[in-house]
Amino acid sequence: MKRNIFTTASIAVLAGVLFYSCTKSVESKPTFLFKPAPDTSAGVKIGDKIISKDDLFKGIESELYEAEMKVFEIKMNKMKARALEVFMEQDPKKKDLSNDEYLEKFITSNIKISKEKIDAFVKEKNIPKEHLNDQMKQRIQQYLLIEEKKVAIDSWLAEKTKKSPVEIYFEEPSRPVFNVTSGDAPFMGAADAKVEIVEFSDFQCPFCSKGAGVVNDLKKKYGNKIKIVFKNFPLPFHNHAKKAAEAALCVHEQDKKKFWDMHDAMFADQTKLDRQGLVNSAKSLKVDVTKFTKCLDSGKFTAKVDSTMAEGKSIGVKSTPTFFVNGKMINGAHPVETFSELIDQELAK
Repeated sequence: MKRNIFTTASIAVLAGVLFYSCTKSVESKPTFLFKPAPDTSAGVKIGDKIISKDDLFKGIESELYEAEMKVFEIKMNKMKARALEVFMEQDPKKKDLSNDEYLEKFITSNIKISKEKIDAFVKEKNIPKEHLNDQMKQRIQQYLLIEEKKVAIDSWLAEKTKKSPVEIYFEEPSRPVFNVTSGDAPFMGAADAKVEIVEFSDFQCPFCSKGAGVVNDLKKKYGNKIKIVFKNFPLPFHNHAKKAAEAALCVHEQDKKKFWDMHDAMFADQTKLDRQGLVNSAKSLKVDVTKFTKCLDSGKFTAKVDSTMAEGKSIGVKSTPTFFVNGKMINGAHPVETFSELIDQELAK
């Protein structure tokens, strides 16, 4: 029996290469007709077969959403700039001032970038001292100045739009919704909470460590209004991540509450994820270390971790951390505000 050596993805890439490389030299090209769809669900008709949009674009939902959001952000930035101009023109104080002069005089005049702000930025970004010359300091100062001006403009617009809201007539892209279930994964919060956040994470991933901090902040803010579910998605290039995932489940087996203590301990110090580090962390939690080491060394939860990874891949998880808020994907360790906006919408339903 012959094997089909081409995957759907490789065929798509090959078709793209042929299309772009041969358009100038080959007259014979595929015939693609752009026509009104027979119904709202239809995506394409190939021969007699109609393929739905959901089927056609399955597996790239998050990429499409991110691309649509980039376009939306460009539109929003242009809209904000126009709103700024209109509100400035309506202010009697503007008189003969140019837009830039008005901006500097009435909106951003109090902004000062102090040495303390530069030092704080250097510390936050872990910029090595040997790279911190005068040119680098000037670049940091300019960056902070631009960022603070953005904040000042947003604050000014916020005041203006309290009395005169801006009506927007173009749509914000909707997040794709995925069928994500908690199953028997570790969770905290109320089991029947209205909002369920499922996180796919990797104990050796530095961004996941930030994500864990965001999750803790959300728990403090919303309490039992939300249910937070943790699913393992150890990335293959993190050499200790898979065993760390198994270790967390070994602790969970003994004490469901201590799972989160192990979770916090591993994210707090990601340099101690080798076997001895995992055993030491388990000891500090006062679980039965003999049972823990037997569980860890036997690979009892290896298959479980593999199945959770397969589940994640099937719903579009490609990196960590990836969150699903009632099935709506948030890719990456975004600020609490990003999650709160979506959580509040779900709670209000």
